[in-house]
Amino acid sequence: MEMIILLCLIAYILGSIPSGLWIGKIFYKKDIRDFGSGNLGATNSFRVLGVKPGIVVTLMDILKGTAATLLPFFFQLDVNHHFWLLTGIFAIIGHSFPVFAKFKGGKAVATSAGVILAYAPWLFLVALIIFALSLKISKYVSLSSMIAAASALVISLFFQDWILVGIIAAIAVFIIYRHIPNIKRIKKGEEPKISWM
Repeated sequence: MEMIILLCLIAYILGSIPSGLWIGKIFYKKDIRDFGSGNLGATNSFRVLGVKPGIVVTLMDILKGTAATLLPFFFQLDVNHHFWLLTGIFAIIGHSFPVFAKFKGGKAVATSAGVILAYAPWLFLVALIIFALSLKISKYVSLSSMIAAASALVISLFFQDWILVGIIAAIAVFIIYRHIPNIKRIKKGEEPKISWM
């Protein structure tokens, strides 16, 4: 039990790494919280820093979710594989409420994707394709993120892994909740569209 608690703490710290904030400050002398949406996530990194750093931030946010989910494997902990999802959840919490950024983080899309990548790679791949197609059509990152999250939930039903389904349901609800301001802006026609795709 002590080891599980320790891994959850490590997962939270991994999730708390504010990729966009650190890359913006170190390489571009910008605090991305002062620009765009003010969010620490990948989308605002694209908007404020550009495509290349945005890609780097996205990959970092995905990988910290993946790394956190695989912690029980890395430490050779002899537990049910569902515990991988537990450490993954703590990475999502860390990303959303990071200790390194006054507990104000991103919307957890990329980090959640990283958790799914570690646990169910095929589900990640299908959700990624759906996200990309939606983004290509709508040009809205926020809308595409919500569609991908909802699609992941539907697709997860076919896996008949009900703990996975429950976790993805919780993730999807959380992601949609975090995007309520975006939903309002979309309705008003005020949500920024991407121009690079």
